[in-house]
Amino acid sequence: MSALAFDLPPRLEAAEPPEARGLERDDVRLMVARRGDAGIVHATFRELPELLAPGDLLVVNTSATLPAAVAARRADGTPLELRFATPAPETPGDDWWVVELRTADGSAPFERGRQGEVLELPRRRTIQVVAPYAAGRRLWLAHVGPGPPLFDYLERHGHPIRYAYVPDVWDLTEYQTVYATERGSAEMPSAGRPFTPELITRLVAAGVHVAPLVLHTGVSSPERGEEPFPERYDVPVATARLVNAVREWGGRVIAVGTTVVRALESVADERGRAEAGRGWTNLVVTPDRGLRAVDGLLTGWHEPRASHLQLLEAAAGPELLRRCYEQALEWGYLWHEFGDSHLILP
Repeated sequence: MSALAFDLPPRLEAAEPPEARGLERDDVRLMVARRGDAGIVHATFRELPELLAPGDLLVVNTSATLPAAVAARRADGTPLELRFATPAPETPGDDWWVVELRTADGSAPFERGRQGEVLELPRRRTIQVVAPYAAGRRLWLAHVGPGPPLFDYLERHGHPIRYAYVPDVWDLTEYQTVYATERGSAEMPSAGRPFTPELITRLVAAGVHVAPLVLHTGVSSPERGEEPFPERYDVPVATARLVNAVREWGGRVIAVGTTVVRALESVADERGRAEAGRGWTNLVVTPDRGLRAVDGLLTGWHEPRASHLQLLEAAAGPELLRRCYEQALEWGYLWHEFGDSHLILP
């Protein structure tokens, strides 16, 4: 775990989308940290084209967010919220899922789930909690009962996952990036949320390349700071080739989000050369492993116990990362999916 430690004041937890605060998506603040000279600059996200160079490459995650939370009820009548995390790896069909049980308002994990119990979902659909997943008690392997295709079912009866720091309900559109194309993420790949079509146009006009990949996110655990579980990814041939070409001509590969880092680093060899690939990854990037295919990272601000801080330390180094988080706290940067942004450059 990263040595970075701090207390996050509740006032710095973004409780609503920036649009509800009178801002455009790309009006959020952006701290820029350069590892080469240890410099830190404060900007806004819409200044990104001026902060990158012609020939640089932004790699984005085009996974779309699911309305992955649905009301559930135990046999004794206890109401719960059930969160669909990901299809279960190495199981037949599409009716085996990894799920999380939460209290009815979603504010905390529900830890009294019983192996084998059957929960009732809306429209009398059922799901059986079969066994704890990955030797834990937060996530469960579950079998979904008969009904419409799950994604269609969630579109009708589910809602976006939210945590206690977001008190109000927001539409699913607030949890989507503008370039999302393939349904599958339990939670928004939020590093890309500040992009707008106009900003992407300005980046391309400035000579910055943009390439897609997919990594479908599971459910996080802000209460526990667990390492990420296996997730599905797909790195296309064209993206892998462009990553290699950019590195060969001296450009910088900038990952938009820790999800992109995880996917790219999963298909990179020790020299940083990427190959197209798809499947499941359980890679956890640490400072000891380092980054191979990725030169920079565009991300949000992570909780004190988040395992992603190890990845950020690999990108920035411990001392620069510590200074960034000290300044973010001092300058009042906002945390979480509706908060401000952080760009780490070589």
